[in-house]
Formats: sequence, C-alpha cells, structure tokens
Amino acid sequence: MKLTRRNFLAWAGLSAIGAVACDVIQDDELSVQSPRSLPEDLVKGRDNWYATLGRNATDGEGVIVRVMEGRAKKIQGNPKYPVNMGKQSPRSEAGLQALYHPDRIEGPMLRTGPRGSGQYRSIQWEPEALDILKRELAARGNGMVLITEPLRGHLGMIAERFATSVGGRHLCFDSMDDTTYRAAVNGVFGESCLPDFDLANANYVISFGADFLSTWGSSTRLATAYGEFRQGSERQAGGSRGYLVHVDPRFSMTAANADEWLPITPGMEGYLALSLAYVIISEGYQAEGVDVNALTGGQGAAALAAFAPENIASQLGIPEQLHEEKTAAEKIRDLANNFAHHGPSIALGGGSAGAHTNGQFNLMAIYALNYLVGSVGSNGGLRFNPGAPLDSLPATASVGSMADWSKVASEIRGGNTRLVMVHEANPVHGLPASLGFENTLNRDDLFIVSFSSFMDETTVMADLILPDRVFLEDWGDDIPDPGPGYPAMGIQQPVVNPLSDLDPRSFGDLLLSVAQEMGQEEALPWASVEAALKQTTETLFAYGRGTSRDAGSAGELWNLMLQQGGWWDESATGPTPSAPAGLLNTIAAQGGQPSFAGSGDFYLQPFLHNSLLDGRNAHIPWMQGLPDPVTTVAWQTWVELNSHTAEAMGLREGDIVSVTTGSGSIRGVLYPNPALPPRVVAVPLGQGRRSGSDYATGGDARESSNALDLLSAAHLTENGGLAWAGHMAQVAPTGESLKIAKFEGIFPARQIGHTPGEAVILVTDH
Repeated sequence: MKLTRRNFLAWAGLSAIGAVACDVIQDDELSVQSPRSLPEDLVKGRDNWYATLGRNATDGEGVIVRVMEGRAKKIQGNPKYPVNMGKQSPRSEAGLQALYHPDRIEGPMLRTGPRGSGQYRSIQWEPEALDILKRELAARGNGMVLITEPLRGHLGMIAERFATSVGGRHLCFDSMDDTTYRAAVNGVFGESCLPDFDLANANYVISFGADFLSTWGSSTRLATAYGEFRQGSERQAGGSRGYLVHVDPRFSMTAANADEWLPITPGMEGYLALSLAYVIISEGYQAEGVDVNALTGGQGAAALAAFAPENIASQLGIPEQLHEEKTAAEKIRDLANNFAHHGPSIALGGGSAGAHTNGQFNLMAIYALNYLVGSVGSNGGLRFNPGAPLDSLPATASVGSMADWSKVASEIRGGNTRLVMVHEANPVHGLPASLGFENTLNRDDLFIVSFSSFMDETTVMADLILPDRVFLEDWGDDIPDPGPGYPAMGIQQPVVNPLSDLDPRSFGDLLLSVAQEMGQEEALPWASVEAALKQTTETLFAYGRGTSRDAGSAGELWNLMLQQGGWWDESATGPTPSAPAGLLNTIAAQGGQPSFAGSGDFYLQPFLHNSLLDGRNAHIPWMQGLPDPVTTVAWQTWVELNSHTAEAMGLREGDIVSVTTGSGSIRGVLYPNPALPPRVVAVPLGQGRRSGSDYATGGDARESSNALDLLSAAHLTENGGLAWAGHMAQVAPTGESLKIAKFEGIFPARQIGHTPGEAVILVTDH
C-alpha cells in the first residue's frame, strides 16, 4: 500500500512508522542527508528506539535505531546483542544513507535496450513483473543459479529451499571468500562453524595475515574484545595488559596496533608457525597435559626438524632491524618462548596468510599451535559455537569458491544454466576480470533477474529488476558466524516503512509467494518471513532455556526477542575438539613454498577497503568519505609503495602509477608508505565501479580502479579457494599526477630507526 498523508497519520502511533519522501534537488553528498517534508501537524518530538540487525556490516551486528516521526535518525550498537555488545562499525551506521539514498531503484523494471545498456521501463508488480518471473522459472528453472550475499538463518533456508524446489541451486557470493579458512578449521578441529576468539581473556596473541581490527572476521566483536585485551580485564590474573604480535607483509590496521609487527615474506606464514611448534616441542614448552607424541605420530620434535629456526630463518625475510642484536633464528625462538609461557595464548590466521597457493597449509599450521599451548576450548583461547538453535536453519553460509564460480560460468556458456537470479551480490565487479563473468552473462539465451536495491555492474545486465527493501524496512534474522561461543539468533525487524515514492518488496516474502503459486507449499509453507520467524519462536519457547526462560508464553518471547534483538543461551557451549592423531605430521607433509602468478619486482597485496569492502558500499558517500585508518586516504584507489623504493624509482606522492600483473593492469595514486617492505605493493579493493550511483562511478579513471582486475581466476586444488595474494606485479610511472585526497595533511608519514631500503620499525603521525 502506498504511503499517503492520511495513513501516515494513522500509523504515527505504531512501531512501523513510514518515512515521508521528498524531491532531492542537491547534486552532491548532502543529497542523501536532505530534510524530508513532514506534515506540519505531525510534530510529536519524542523518539523511539528499535532493535534490529545492521546488515551493511559483514558480521550482522545487532543495532538499535532511533526513530522520530517515522524517520530513522541514528543507528548505534545494541548493548544486549552478544556479538558486538553495544559497539558498531561505521558500515552499520551507513544503513541510514542506504535507506534515504536518492539512487535507490524505485520499483520493478524490464529491460528494453541491449544487455548492459541500462535501458529499462517501469512495470507494475502485478500482474506483469510477477508473471514474468513465474514464467521464466517454469521455463528455465532447471539448472537455475540463485546468487546472494552470504545468508544464514531463515532467509538462507528459504533461498536454499526455493532454488532446490525449481531444480536449481543457491550459491552465496563473497569476493574474498573464506573457503580456505573454513577448510583449515575443519582440518584442524573437525568443525564446520568458525571459532570464537576469546581475546578479552587472552594474554598473548599472534595473528598471521588476519586484519581483525578492520575487515577480517567478526571485526567489531574482535575490536571490542581487543580493548579489554589491551586494558587488562579484571578476569585476567592481575589484570595484565595483553601483548599482540602481527605477522603480515602489509602494514595494516592490526599491524599498526600491534606490539610487534613481523613483515615476513608473503606465503611463508605456515613455515614460521611450524618453526614455533618445533621450538615449543623441542624445548618442552607445551602446556601441561598436551600429548606431543599423539600430535606428531610418536616422532616428537623430529617430525618438524625441517622447520627448525636455523633451517628456515633465512627464507622468512624478517627485517634485520627487528632482531634486536639477535639472529632471525633467535628471534623465532624468543617468540615461541613468549607464546608458550605468557598464556592464555591464541594463534589466529586468515586474510593474506590463507590466500596463497599453499594457503591451507599455512592456516592449518597456524591453528595447530593452539593445541600445543592448551588454548582450544578454554578461557582466553578458541571456543567453538554449537551451531544454529534449530537444525533446519543454516548456521553457515554456502559461499561459493573460485572453483564454484568457474563451474557456474562454464554451465552458463554451455547452455546448462539459462536463468540467473541475483540478490545483493555483484559478481561482475567482484570476480577477477580474467574469469570473464561479464561476457559470460552477455548471452541472448540467458535470462537474468536482479533483486538489488541499487544499480551495479551485475544488475545492469539483468532482464528484470525486482528491487528489495533495505534492512531497515524488512524482516529477517541471522545466525552469527562466528558466534559468541553459545547459540544465538538475531532478529531483524522493520523500523520504518518505505518512502512513498518507492515500491520495493521483501525478497524473502517474494520467494515464498512465488514458490507457493508454483505448488511448492510443502517446502515453503510460510506466508511471509515474519510468519516463519514467529513459528520458530514457538519452538524456541518450548526449549525453555536461554531467553525463553524470561517469557511466560511464545507471544511474550516474540516481544522480548524484538525488544532485545534476538534469542541466545549463554549456558549452552560448543564442543571442545580433540587434535587428530599425527596432526603436525600431516600438516608438515603438506608443506610447500608458495608459487606466484605472473612476473614482476613486487609481491601484490590486495586488501579489503575499511569501509567500501570489495565495492559493495561504494555507492554510499559516508563510506567513500571515511578516511582509511592507516593512510587517511578517501575517495580514491591508492597504491602503497615503500618510501625509499618510490624515491629510487623517481616517484612522489600523488603520481599516477600503473600496476600490472599477468592478468591485467590498473592505475592508482601513489602513496609512499615507509611502513611497507621494499618488495611489496599494496592496493585496496572497493573502487573502480562502472555502473550505478555517481558516488560509486564518478571518480577519475586514473584514481578509481578495481584491484580484482589484477587477479587470475586460478584456484587452489585442495579447496577451490582463490589465491588472491599469490601474484607478482610490476609498478611503472605514467607521467601523470593528481592531488591525493588524504587527511594527514602536507606532512608525509615518516619512520624512526630504519636503514634505507629496509622495512621500518615505527611509523609516527604528524
């Protein structure tokens, strides 16, 4: 039903108050913050706060939203939600700009011009849009692929059942997939759910490649716990301050906050981890009760002799100035000693450490260290989650690997897949250009349906666009993954109604409606996502545990879940895995040095942008204008190069340089960074969008590039994951320059205590 002034007034006292639309006349960033024209007789002056989920964040944060006169005004963390405990990332706060964005797709549209031209005409939901959808499903559903953002909980279940019911399959999309990480966790711990890291109660942490204070994992939860780790929790003995060592070729946000940063040779993280394991075993540093013989197949330290510090130190590339008058081998031994004797200790790894051709070996070696120091299933260590509250709900998202996307592309080209449906995913932009996914979709015998709220590179290829509601307007839920160490389910409720000039429909409700009209009531019997959530509430109430204990009926539990943002049970803990026999032998046998695609002088280190991520938030000006926490650059693709390396190449800050691999070439603005090893070039993802809002596409081509264009589509044989850190690159000047958009002023970053040409020890701000 359209929102009019009359029914707006009628709804003013209800929890779901609609926001009033206005004509946007500005042509700048402020257009998404412009005042809305409200009825002059609707000035209550009171605000209400509603709990929901912030879905702009990758880890599904619990948030509360301030609503006045039907308008969402402010998003902040939900203090009761166990994942983020009152904190929130700026990505969640940006949900306000998504809600009021002037470039939202208003209603259903049908393509009228060539594919990719962006030529559409508006159509009505009934009967035209839904009839077209049902017709294409009936004719092409067998072999259909439904591509969505990572989905868990009810919407993940509905998407999976819907795809199966029409003879297709559901595949979640993430540019930097965690396939290798999950495979390593399963290989070391035998668990499909990811672990929760109890940083708040740890004393010593070694992180390998995982930028957990910025974009890796449940970053808001980990950053919150890191605050307690640093300050000294009262639960720790003596409230001691935690100590962090970060191993990463790039000076990331986590590296900047670490006590020690070790910029080792890319892809050698597993060698360092097994070297630490060798020292712990050979020196008898293992925790009490740890069966070293079981871990090594009865061989003890001899099983890892090839990884002794003296044998591999020269291969790791640890900068000389970090040795403190010790050899690199002695530095490794000190690190092993401190890790073993200052527990509780945690070894965690991900990001670039798992994005090499030997990535699974690297991560398995890293996580096996936790068995040696007794950190598995203990306070201050790794805790595993018990999964979803209901067996029918997926606790993990079925994220496609690079092998999966190569198969999808092959099936489309072969005519086996003739229908592609896409929801809030952008594989054309987010897959390596070398895969040729855009050309794959440009087929006359293919029908594409997009459920996106905004135009992007994949949506512009669609034949039919059926815009979804944004998360502040819709029902949903989430099973946190990783969770807080006990079962939890967050509830997403609509806090406002869509603006009157918009006509989106709930993606979940649409799938349910279409499935039932096509005779699939048995698989998908619910009238709406809200109805499915309420039915689950009845089951949770019958459990009689966790949040259910505070309610006298299923109805009371439903209201309680809406008020606090979900259901959880802190008394139910996950399993404590036991180490597989001969685990370290198995990992050591997999050891192999990484191989790098292409040729060049530099190791390429792509990384997720702190706010834009892989480009999914590039249409939101708040996210474009948020400075990178390390370089302070905003609105641009920058290329990080060691300061002395840049000087030797005759390059200065602001010079436009080309970065070239065997798969492609991009341009970016040079940022000389003293905190970067001499042979590393780092480039953020997020920019380079070609279709959609002007906020995403309006940048100069010299300063807005997609770093994914540099990657090959080759995947790891063990698990199909993308080796996105396994490329060599060449950097060359173009002869052009631009002013770099940064907040650190005219003073460049500088270093203290370095030798020219070597990596730095310390970076200071001006």
